[in-house]
Amino acid sequence: MSRMAATRDGYGDALLALADNPKVVVLEADLGKSTKSLYFRKAHPERTISCGIGEQNMLLVGAGLASSGFIPFASTFAIFTERAFEQMRNGVARPNLAVHVCGSHGGTHTGTDGSSAQSIEDLAIYRTLPNVVVMHPCDDVSTKALTMQLPELGGPSYMRTARNKTPVLYDGRENEIKIGKGVELIEGKDVAIIACGVLVHEAIAAAKTLEEAGVSATVVDMHTLKPLDGELIESLAEKCGAVVTAEDHSIIGGLGGAVAEHLISTRPVPMERIGVQDRFGESAGAEEMLEMMGLKSHHIVDAAKRAIARKA
Repeated sequence: MSRMAATRDGYGDALLALADNPKVVVLEADLGKSTKSLYFRKAHPERTISCGIGEQNMLLVGAGLASSGFIPFASTFAIFTERAFEQMRNGVARPNLAVHVCGSHGGTHTGTDGSSAQSIEDLAIYRTLPNVVVMHPCDDVSTKALTMQLPELGGPSYMRTARNKTPVLYDGRENEIKIGKGVELIEGKDVAIIACGVLVHEAIAAAKTLEEAGVSATVVDMHTLKPLDGELIESLAEKCGAVVTAEDHSIIGGLGGAVAEHLISTRPVPMERIGVQDRFGESAGAEEMLEMMGLKSHHIVDAAKRAIARKA
């Protein structure tokens, strides 16, 4: 059994590792313990700013710091980052300031906090903003690796992390993680499963089930939704001829939307989207939520079979 960890822990570890850079500052909105920025705060209180329950203010404080040469990392729950969307748009993205926002507890996998706390639209809304890099890593190692690359980005970003632990896939493989580049975890020829976040390990389980049924599936961790790795998507469409996307996010505007938009303009192939249908979540355990929302590996298997059946 692989090690289990939450992606939010990778974010906290990265902030500590970035502390050697005196330009790095951390902003909190009363949730440092939950987002894991508390590690940085304890080690460097002089470079940590508590903005209270004031996400709009936090984003604009970040904009001011970025325009003054600092590299601010601001975090809160994914659902509360949406409260500051206008500030992200006009104060951060429009002037292209390097403010790095982390939304923790994203998706229905958050579980018992219920639908009011389960952000199923965050990746979609930030993907609409020019200049903003959008990421949803699948384990703590890749979360740390991506966060460590952000000071060199020179522009704004949004990263979603998850509350609950998931299997760790990248121990000792940190060098494979690059912003904007998908990672091929399993190679196959019949269907390509492109996943992000907590559904990457469900996609791997689906590929193993498909293999037992004589179906060869590629699995890709598409941790960066914007800029999307279009080159990889096109090569997968050509090689496999069928695509399935899998995400703990609305099927509207997230990974499925991004891949569909790209394929329709380049190499259309049969495609199925596994994600939250046009509905809100509920209060239930993390695994119960994945089952209820149709996001488990067996749902991905069924989608793969549907996509393959539609091949010309």
